[in-house]
Amino acid sequence: MSSTLGGLCSSELPSFFIYDTINATQLHYTNPSESAAVLGPAPPEAAAAAAVEQQQMRVQGGKRKRRRRPRSGGSKEEVESQRMTHIAVERNRRRLMNDHLAVLRSLMPDSYIQRGDQASIVGGAIDYVKELEQLLQSLEAKKRTLLLQQQDHQKPTTHNDGYADSPPFAQFFAYPQYVWRHVARDYPFPESRPAVADIEVSLIETHASVRILSSKRPSQLLRIVAGLHTLRLTVLHLNVTAFDSMVLFSISVKVEEGCSLTTVDDIAAAVHHIISLIDAEMASIGQ
Repeated sequence: MSSTLGGLCSSELPSFFIYDTINATQLHYTNPSESAAVLGPAPPEAAAAAAVEQQQMRVQGGKRKRRRRPRSGGSKEEVESQRMTHIAVERNRRRLMNDHLAVLRSLMPDSYIQRGDQASIVGGAIDYVKELEQLLQSLEAKKRTLLLQQQDHQKPTTHNDGYADSPPFAQFFAYPQYVWRHVARDYPFPESRPAVADIEVSLIETHASVRILSSKRPSQLLRIVAGLHTLRLTVLHLNVTAFDSMVLFSISVKVEEGCSLTTVDDIAAAVHHIISLIDAEMASIGQ
Protein backbone atom coordinates (compact mmCIF):
# COMPACT_ATOMS: atom_id res chain seq x y z
CA MET A 1 0.00 0.00 0.00
CA SER A 2 2.82 2.39 0.93
CA SER A 3 4.61 1.69 -2.35
CA THR A 4 1.40 2.41 -4.22
CA LEU A 5 0.85 5.70 -2.37
CA GLY A 6 4.43 6.62 -2.97
CA GLY A 7 4.02 5.91 -6.65
CA LEU A 8 0.92 8.11 -6.76
CA CYS A 9 2.81 10.94 -5.15
CA SER A 10 5.76 10.53 -7.49
CA SER A 11 6.19 13.14 -10.20
CA GLU A 12 7.23 10.43 -12.65
CA LEU A 13 3.79 8.81 -12.65
CA PRO A 14 2.21 9.27 -16.09
CA SER A 15 -1.27 10.52 -16.55
CA PHE A 16 -3.90 7.95 -15.74
CA PHE A 17 -7.57 7.25 -16.51
CA ILE A 18 -10.31 8.36 -14.10
CA TYR A 19 -13.89 7.15 -14.62
CA ASP A 20 -16.70 9.15 -13.10
CA THR A 21 -19.24 6.58 -11.85
CA ILE A 22 -21.92 9.23 -11.22
CA ASN A 23 -22.06 10.90 -14.62
CA ALA A 24 -20.49 8.02 -16.56
CA THR A 25 -18.15 10.38 -18.41
CA GLN A 26 -14.42 10.22 -19.06
CA LEU A 27 -12.49 13.08 -17.51
CA HIS A 28 -8.95 12.32 -18.73
CA TYR A 29 -7.22 9.49 -20.47
CA THR A 30 -3.77 8.87 -21.82
CA ASN A 31 -2.54 5.40 -20.84
CA PRO A 32 -5.20 2.79 -20.03
CA SER A 33 -2.66 0.02 -19.25
CA GLU A 34 -1.00 1.94 -16.43
CA SER A 35 -4.34 3.23 -15.04
CA ALA A 36 -5.59 -0.33 -14.86
CA ALA A 37 -2.58 -1.25 -12.75
CA VAL A 38 -3.44 1.45 -10.23
CA LEU A 39 -7.24 1.48 -10.22
CA GLY A 40 -7.96 -1.99 -11.44
CA PRO A 41 -9.56 -3.02 -14.72
CA ALA A 42 -12.09 -0.54 -16.07
CA PRO A 43 -15.63 -1.62 -16.90
CA PRO A 44 -16.19 -2.87 -20.48
CA GLU A 45 -18.34 0.15 -21.34
CA ALA A 46 -15.64 2.53 -20.09
CA ALA A 47 -12.94 0.72 -22.02
CA ALA A 48 -14.94 0.91 -25.24
CA ALA A 49 -15.65 4.60 -24.74
CA ALA A 50 -11.98 5.25 -23.98
CA ALA A 51 -10.91 3.48 -27.15
CA VAL A 52 -13.30 5.56 -29.24
CA GLU A 53 -12.08 8.78 -27.64
CA GLN A 54 -8.42 7.82 -28.14
CA GLN A 55 -9.07 7.11 -31.81
CA GLN A 56 -10.79 10.48 -32.24
CA MET A 57 -7.89 12.25 -30.59
CA ARG A 58 -5.42 10.54 -32.95
CA VAL A 59 -7.43 11.64 -35.95
CA GLN A 60 -7.61 15.21 -34.65
CA GLY A 61 -3.88 15.31 -33.82
CA GLY A 62 -4.28 14.94 -30.08
CA LYS A 63 -6.50 18.04 -29.76
CA ARG A 64 -10.01 18.05 -28.38
CA LYS A 65 -12.69 19.65 -30.50
CA ARG A 66 -14.08 22.75 -28.87
CA ARG A 67 -17.79 23.49 -28.97
CA ARG A 68 -18.72 26.77 -30.54
CA ARG A 69 -20.78 29.08 -28.41
CA PRO A 70 -23.86 30.58 -30.10
CA ARG A 71 -23.29 34.13 -31.15
CA SER A 72 -25.51 36.74 -29.53
CA GLY A 73 -27.62 39.06 -31.67
CA GLY A 74 -25.53 42.05 -30.70
CA SER A 75 -23.62 43.72 -27.95
CA LYS A 76 -24.97 44.16 -24.46
CA GLU A 77 -25.75 47.78 -25.26
CA GLU A 78 -27.86 46.83 -28.29
CA VAL A 79 -29.75 44.16 -26.35
CA GLU A 80 -30.44 46.59 -23.53
CA SER A 81 -31.57 49.24 -26.02
CA GLN A 82 -34.00 46.82 -27.66
CA ARG A 83 -35.37 45.82 -24.27
CA MET A 84 -35.94 49.43 -23.22
CA THR A 85 -37.60 50.20 -26.56
CA HIS A 86 -39.96 47.27 -26.11
CA ILE A 87 -40.80 48.42 -22.59
CA ALA A 88 -41.51 51.96 -23.82
CA VAL A 89 -43.78 50.72 -26.63
CA GLU A 90 -45.70 48.46 -24.28
CA ARG A 91 -46.05 51.25 -21.72
CA ASN A 92 -47.39 53.60 -24.39
CA ARG A 93 -49.85 50.97 -25.62
CA ARG A 94 -51.20 50.46 -22.11
CA ARG A 95 -51.51 54.20 -21.57
CA LEU A 96 -53.53 54.62 -24.78
CA MET A 97 -55.74 51.66 -23.86
CA ASN A 98 -56.44 53.09 -20.42
CA ASP A 99 -57.21 56.50 -21.92
CA HIS A 100 -59.65 55.03 -24.43
CA LEU A 101 -61.34 52.95 -21.74
CA ALA A 102 -61.70 56.05 -19.55
CA VAL A 103 -63.35 57.97 -22.42
CA LEU A 104 -65.60 55.02 -23.21
CA ARG A 105 -66.66 54.75 -19.59
CA SER A 106 -67.44 58.48 -19.41
CA LEU A 107 -69.81 58.16 -22.41
CA MET A 108 -71.94 55.45 -20.80
CA PRO A 109 -74.48 55.65 -17.99
CA ASP A 110 -73.26 54.19 -14.71
CA SER A 111 -75.92 51.48 -14.86
CA TYR A 112 -74.04 49.81 -17.71
CA ILE A 113 -70.81 49.42 -15.74
CA GLN A 114 -70.91 46.74 -13.06
CA ARG A 115 -67.21 47.00 -12.21
CA GLY A 116 -64.29 49.14 -13.26
CA ASP A 117 -62.24 46.47 -15.00
CA GLN A 118 -61.67 46.42 -18.73
CA ALA A 119 -63.98 43.50 -19.49
CA SER A 120 -66.90 45.17 -17.66
CA ILE A 121 -66.36 48.47 -19.49
CA VAL A 122 -66.24 46.82 -22.93
CA GLY A 123 -69.23 44.59 -22.12
CA GLY A 124 -71.23 47.58 -20.91
CA ALA A 125 -70.35 49.48 -24.09
CA ILE A 126 -71.69 46.60 -26.20
CA ASP A 127 -74.99 46.61 -24.30
CA TYR A 128 -75.22 50.38 -24.55
CA VAL A 129 -74.63 50.40 -28.32
CA LYS A 130 -77.26 47.70 -28.79
CA GLU A 131 -79.79 49.73 -26.82
CA LEU A 132 -78.99 52.82 -28.88
CA GLU A 133 -79.54 50.75 -32.03
CA GLN A 134 -82.91 49.64 -30.71
CA LEU A 135 -83.83 53.26 -29.93
CA LEU A 136 -82.78 54.38 -33.40
CA GLN A 137 -84.88 51.70 -35.06
CA SER A 138 -87.88 52.59 -32.90
CA LEU A 139 -87.54 56.29 -33.79
CA GLU A 140 -87.26 55.33 -37.45
CA ALA A 141 -90.57 53.45 -37.25
CA LYS A 142 -92.29 56.37 -35.48
CA LYS A 143 -90.95 58.87 -38.01
CA ARG A 144 -92.23 56.81 -40.92
CA THR A 145 -95.62 56.42 -39.26
CA LEU A 146 -95.93 60.20 -38.83
CA LEU A 147 -94.98 60.80 -42.46
CA LEU A 148 -97.58 58.36 -43.69
CA GLN A 149 -100.21 60.02 -41.52
CA GLN A 150 -99.29 63.41 -42.99
CA GLN A 151 -99.61 62.04 -46.50
CA ASP A 152 -103.05 60.63 -45.68
CA HIS A 153 -104.14 64.09 -44.52
CA GLN A 154 -102.56 65.72 -47.60
CA LYS A 155 -99.98 67.59 -45.56
CA PRO A 156 -96.65 66.48 -46.99
CA THR A 157 -93.49 67.83 -45.40
CA THR A 158 -91.43 70.32 -47.34
CA HIS A 159 -88.24 68.29 -46.88
CA ASN A 160 -89.55 64.84 -47.62
CA ASP A 161 -87.07 64.06 -50.44
CA GLY A 162 -88.94 60.84 -51.18
CA TYR A 163 -88.26 59.49 -47.71
CA ALA A 164 -91.75 58.02 -47.28
CA ASP A 165 -91.47 56.24 -50.62
CA SER A 166 -88.20 54.52 -49.72
CA PRO A 167 -88.27 51.08 -48.07
CA PRO A 168 -88.54 51.11 -44.27
CA PHE A 169 -85.31 50.88 -42.27
CA ALA A 170 -83.33 51.54 -45.44
CA GLN A 171 -80.33 52.91 -43.53
CA PHE A 172 -79.87 49.55 -41.77
CA PHE A 173 -79.32 47.62 -45.01
CA ALA A 174 -76.20 48.40 -47.04
CA TYR A 175 -75.43 45.16 -48.94
CA PRO A 176 -78.21 42.63 -48.31
CA GLN A 177 -77.61 39.07 -49.45
CA TYR A 178 -81.36 38.56 -50.01
CA VAL A 179 -83.60 41.31 -51.34
CA TRP A 180 -87.28 41.71 -50.60
CA ARG A 181 -87.83 45.45 -50.25
CA HIS A 182 -84.27 46.83 -50.35
CA VAL A 183 -81.47 46.96 -52.85
CA ALA A 184 -77.78 47.58 -52.32
CA ARG A 185 -76.92 51.26 -51.95
CA ASP A 186 -73.89 51.64 -54.21
CA TYR A 187 -74.45 49.04 -56.89
CA PRO A 188 -77.30 46.90 -58.25
CA PHE A 189 -77.70 43.45 -56.76
CA PRO A 190 -75.87 40.97 -59.00
CA GLU A 191 -78.57 38.32 -58.96
CA SER A 192 -82.30 38.60 -58.48
CA ARG A 193 -82.84 35.95 -55.85
CA PRO A 194 -86.44 35.15 -54.96
CA ALA A 195 -86.66 36.22 -51.33
CA VAL A 196 -89.31 36.36 -48.66
CA ALA A 197 -87.31 38.82 -46.54
CA ASP A 198 -84.48 41.32 -46.65
CA ILE A 199 -81.48 39.60 -45.07
CA GLU A 200 -78.05 41.09 -44.49
CA VAL A 201 -75.25 39.32 -42.64
CA SER A 202 -71.84 40.62 -41.64
CA LEU A 203 -69.24 38.33 -40.08
CA ILE A 204 -66.09 39.09 -38.06
CA GLU A 205 -64.21 35.99 -36.94
CA THR A 206 -66.84 33.99 -34.98
CA HIS A 207 -69.36 36.81 -34.40
CA ALA A 208 -72.06 37.68 -36.92
CA SER A 209 -74.61 40.46 -37.17
CA VAL A 210 -77.90 39.47 -38.82
CA ARG A 211 -80.66 41.84 -39.91
CA ILE A 212 -84.00 40.56 -41.15
CA LEU A 213 -86.94 42.58 -42.47
CA SER A 214 -90.00 40.47 -43.18
CA SER A 215 -93.76 40.32 -42.79
CA LYS A 216 -95.14 39.71 -39.33
CA ARG A 217 -95.93 36.09 -38.54
CA PRO A 218 -97.27 34.45 -35.39
CA SER A 219 -94.52 32.96 -33.17
CA GLN A 220 -91.99 34.19 -35.72
CA LEU A 221 -89.34 35.28 -33.23
CA LEU A 222 -89.45 32.03 -31.29
CA ARG A 223 -89.03 29.99 -34.45
CA ILE A 224 -86.13 32.10 -35.68
CA VAL A 225 -84.25 31.76 -32.39
CA ALA A 226 -84.92 28.00 -32.31
CA GLY A 227 -83.71 27.66 -35.90
CA LEU A 228 -80.52 29.57 -35.17
CA HIS A 229 -79.87 27.39 -32.13
CA THR A 230 -80.26 24.28 -34.29
CA LEU A 231 -77.62 25.68 -36.66
CA ARG A 232 -75.23 26.15 -33.69
CA LEU A 233 -75.60 29.93 -33.80
CA THR A 234 -75.90 31.27 -30.25
CA VAL A 235 -77.96 34.47 -29.91
CA LEU A 236 -76.08 37.11 -27.90
CA HIS A 237 -78.25 40.19 -28.49
CA LEU A 238 -81.64 40.67 -30.10
CA ASN A 239 -83.62 43.80 -31.08
CA VAL A 240 -87.13 43.68 -32.53
CA THR A 241 -88.86 46.69 -34.11
CA ALA A 242 -92.31 46.45 -35.68
CA PHE A 243 -93.71 48.82 -38.29
CA ASP A 244 -97.14 48.40 -39.82
CA SER A 245 -97.25 44.81 -41.14
CA MET A 246 -93.47 44.39 -41.12
CA VAL A 247 -90.91 43.60 -38.45
CA LEU A 248 -87.16 44.22 -38.24
CA PHE A 249 -84.92 41.78 -36.37
CA SER A 250 -81.37 42.80 -35.43
CA ILE A 251 -79.56 39.77 -34.07
CA SER A 252 -75.99 39.29 -32.86
CA VAL A 253 -74.92 35.65 -32.91
CA LYS A 254 -71.80 33.66 -32.16
CA VAL A 255 -70.74 30.87 -34.50
CA GLU A 256 -70.12 27.95 -32.17
CA GLU A 257 -67.58 25.18 -32.70
CA GLY A 258 -68.94 22.53 -35.04
CA CYS A 259 -71.12 24.94 -37.02
CA SER A 260 -70.95 24.24 -40.75
CA LEU A 261 -71.75 27.87 -41.69
CA THR A 262 -68.46 29.66 -42.32
CA THR A 263 -69.34 32.58 -44.64
CA VAL A 264 -71.91 35.37 -44.71
CA ASP A 265 -73.61 33.72 -47.70
CA ASP A 266 -73.95 30.44 -45.79
CA ILE A 267 -75.53 32.16 -42.79
CA ALA A 268 -77.81 34.32 -44.97
CA ALA A 269 -78.99 31.26 -46.91
CA ALA A 270 -79.72 29.36 -43.68
CA VAL A 271 -81.66 32.31 -42.23
CA HIS A 272 -83.62 32.73 -45.44
CA HIS A 273 -84.47 29.02 -45.34
CA ILE A 274 -85.86 29.45 -41.81
CA ILE A 275 -88.02 32.42 -42.87
CA SER A 276 -89.22 30.51 -45.96
CA LEU A 277 -90.32 27.55 -43.81
CA ILE A 278 -92.26 29.88 -41.51
CA ASP A 279 -93.99 31.57 -44.46
CA ALA A 280 -94.78 28.23 -46.11
CA GLU A 281 -96.28 26.90 -42.90
CA MET A 282 -98.44 30.00 -42.49
CA ALA A 283 -99.56 29.76 -46.11
CA SER A 284 -100.63 26.14 -45.64
CA ILE A 285 -102.58 27.07 -42.52
CA GLY A 286 -104.28 29.91 -44.40
CA GLN A 287 -105.45 27.55 -47.12
